[in-house]
Amino acid sequence: MPDLRLVPPITDDPAQFEPLRSEVRAFVAEQRAAGHIGREVDTWLTGWDEDFTQALAQRGWLGMTVPVEYGGRGRGHVERFVVTEELLAAGAPVAAHWIADRQVVPSLLNYGTEQQKQRYLPRIADGTCFFAIGMSEPDSGSDLASVRTRATRVDGGWSLSGTKVWTSGAHRAEVFICLARSQALDTAHRHAGLSQFIIDLDSTGVDVRPIRSMDGRHHFNEVILDNVFVPDEMVFCTIGDGWTQVTSELAFERSGPERFLSTLPLLAETAEQTRAHMIPHHPDLGRYVARLAGLHQMSTAVAGALARHESADTAAAVVKVLGTSTEGNIAAFVDTLSDGLDPALAEHTRLTRTALVQRPGFTLRGGTNEVLRGVIARGLGLR
Repeated sequence: MPDLRLVPPITDDPAQFEPLRSEVRAFVAEQRAAGHIGREVDTWLTGWDEDFTQALAQRGWLGMTVPVEYGGRGRGHVERFVVTEELLAAGAPVAAHWIADRQVVPSLLNYGTEQQKQRYLPRIADGTCFFAIGMSEPDSGSDLASVRTRATRVDGGWSLSGTKVWTSGAHRAEVFICLARSQALDTAHRHAGLSQFIIDLDSTGVDVRPIRSMDGRHHFNEVILDNVFVPDEMVFCTIGDGWTQVTSELAFERSGPERFLSTLPLLAETAEQTRAHMIPHHPDLGRYVARLAGLHQMSTAVAGALARHESADTAAAVVKVLGTSTEGNIAAFVDTLSDGLDPALAEHTRLTRTALVQRPGFTLRGGTNEVLRGVIARGLGLR
């Protein structure tokens, strides 16, 4: 009989984090009143603001899970979850530090060498080092085992050649973690022979080219590597262990509040305009609020499991599939409520249009929902 539990239980008392939530909300209100931030959608991808990142670092809200000896705050995953959830709900611009703080920190702590930890963790915690992640490739989609970027052994290190796509923030980031094939493909063991490398994006042979969204904005990139030299000290963990590392990173990437809160600022604006009778009442507004409350509980449970070092791959995939579907559906739902012609709804119209442009990416990034349904089925022993 398969284990049909989709998410782990919540073991922490949520009330203990209310003072921290209130502190973050007060900070956001101050930043908004000072004109430093507005209300935006999908800000963990589109909201690159290094000044805001610095303000968070000064509050101690970056590198929260980094041990104090590496310049961090030594706090827990659930505390970090509370801070990031409040920032995302407010539509704060967190893209500059997002990948470094969300993904790179736990990876460095689990797999990085002492030299790598000393070099990067303090700068991530003080908001001065920005990372990008190189996983996806042309024609590979979510099948990371099919990557064709090659890592060839050379004197003193490795030479990497290949192409990565959908690389968020690579045109602004300093460092790039790249998944490459360091051994010939074994079709019987496709996940073997993969390794990860830390690459300075100003290295010789790195070419970052923009991939523009439908509205002309530039968030994604194509990164072309042409015999880029990576010294041995920048091999990330052990040669050949790349697949194990990537799958553990994806649990952090797929389960966070960014997987269901990208369009919450739009839903909040819709609720305010409904209350003001500028938009007609619709029962689906309440349904989406309830669905987000449920996703909050699920994502909180996964954060707790990760803090306890429990496996959460299946639960993370569940949060990602349900969450990204919901945030996309919110954009489509809100679009039906107004014709966008009323000048009094200009802000609502702007947020709606931005959400609709970003919507196609919601279910793709972090692994397509079609692939993740297979992950869920396998995790539950159904295939």
